[in-house]
Amino acid sequence: MDTQGHRNIDPADQWVLDPETGSYVLRIDPEQPPSPSVSAQGGRRERREQQGTRSAPSNPSDAPNRSSRRKAKPRKSRKKKVLVWTAATVGFVLVAGSIGGYLVYQHFNNNITTVDVGDAGNKDVTADGPVNILVIGTDSREGLGKQYGDVGSVGHADTTILFHVSKDRTNATALSIPRDLITNIPDCPTKQKDGSTKTVPGEKNVRFNTSLGQAGRDPGCTMRAVKALTGVSVDHFMMANFTAVKDLSTAVGGVDICLAKPIKDPDSHLDLGKGHHKVAGEEALAFVRTRHAVGFGGDLDRIKLQQQFLGSMIRQMKSGDTLTSPSKLWKLANAATKALTVDSAIGSISKLSDLAKDLSAVDTKNITFATVPVIDNPADGKVHKTVILDPTKAQQVFSMVKSDISLTEVAKKPGTPDASKAPDRLSGSKAPASQVRVKVFNGSGVTGAAQDTINWLQNNKAVNRSTNGGNAPAGTVATTTLVYAPNQADQARALAAMMGLPASALQPGTADAAAKANMTLTLGKDFKGAGTPIAAPTSAPEGIQKVVADDKSVCAK
Repeated sequence: MDTQGHRNIDPADQWVLDPETGSYVLRIDPEQPPSPSVSAQGGRRERREQQGTRSAPSNPSDAPNRSSRRKAKPRKSRKKKVLVWTAATVGFVLVAGSIGGYLVYQHFNNNITTVDVGDAGNKDVTADGPVNILVIGTDSREGLGKQYGDVGSVGHADTTILFHVSKDRTNATALSIPRDLITNIPDCPTKQKDGSTKTVPGEKNVRFNTSLGQAGRDPGCTMRAVKALTGVSVDHFMMANFTAVKDLSTAVGGVDICLAKPIKDPDSHLDLGKGHHKVAGEEALAFVRTRHAVGFGGDLDRIKLQQQFLGSMIRQMKSGDTLTSPSKLWKLANAATKALTVDSAIGSISKLSDLAKDLSAVDTKNITFATVPVIDNPADGKVHKTVILDPTKAQQVFSMVKSDISLTEVAKKPGTPDASKAPDRLSGSKAPASQVRVKVFNGSGVTGAAQDTINWLQNNKAVNRSTNGGNAPAGTVATTTLVYAPNQADQARALAAMMGLPASALQPGTADAAAKANMTLTLGKDFKGAGTPIAAPTSAPEGIQKVVADDKSVCAK
């Protein structure tokens, strides 16, 4: 009761289950009995009372045939399933809503903060093709006092995940970009409070996390930096701060994690023993911030903790315990929308709902968390202080994302056509590298491409019988081709596997070649660099760090 004698109502208690549809609907006045539209059974009881008919006995013993009249279990509707599909740690938020009632709509709507990123994103909420959402966890201490140190931090891109959802919505890839990755930040036009546009100059060879906050850069600058780095266009961004982890982990009743060894980190204040734990609030935040007490004590090991936490969070969000609880759903939606800053194209509950409904079909077993492949920066001389892209593996992963290929095997939807009608010229035996003979011609338009390719083949693949043929006779050509004789097929398959050539690039002849004859490789405009696959690989490179969201066996080491 408040001081005026009115009842204090928890907003979650205003949601009433409609057994006819299995959906929750809003009843603003809790004293008002459910109307027929809210509860058909309640409406019938009200009519019986008005007609002087005795209502059902309240004592079960007075109702001998009560079991025969037991209500059927309500069917779960799509509305209910997507009421809230939220996952967030330091910067991973997906919100779905089917929220009725103007007051509730307005409440959540007022929680959301938006940023106009101009042409850095997509003005459409959803698309017929793949969707790419950049999830940013900022380390801003704004409004947090001295609780986490570095009070003056403007908030950099402390955690960044490129969340790619496939065109057919069967799978998703959450690609973590290390904050200490050395890269180039492009020029970035930013919207000012007075409506004007200010262009922040780009920088070369700086940490990726400076793409946000530094020199007044906004999330649109981080979106542009990601496109420059990966070649993937970003449709939307979602950004959250430290508070998101605490509030969301609490709203779902805690998140299950696993430790392969005890962790005691004086910096993050995490102190947990070996084994399984359920963390929420400050302890959840400490878990995703910990880095000095795991692995090499750097950001790459912290990313693994965050990915474990995110996978568990998603499982909890989509569990029956969450989806069937109006109280949890309210707290979850309230915490998520308060934590969110998004681009203006999705800056309302209705637009976020449209986006989430479009994406919510992805099964957790088909959501793959991975980290951009990197190597230690040779300029530093220290393990994992800063990193640079792995020149081969990173481009393979980027190529898979751009080509909408899952990093883990996913069953095709019935009726999905084959991606290519080209003959299967890549399967079969492969010759040893020492037996591969090839002459390389440059039709790419890139100076030195043929010699660079030969150097790479000889130094990295031991293809020592490779020679430079100079510029292609036909000049610049659109696509790369490998011409070979039937008796050189095993050599062709070996070279195609090394270079990542598509089946369509292989052009067999009709007559066998002499024993020491060369195959002819002509580099086309699709050539991306020596060692960089021309075709997107069909599986992830060996040795990259990845885990699927529904893997419950992951334990932090």
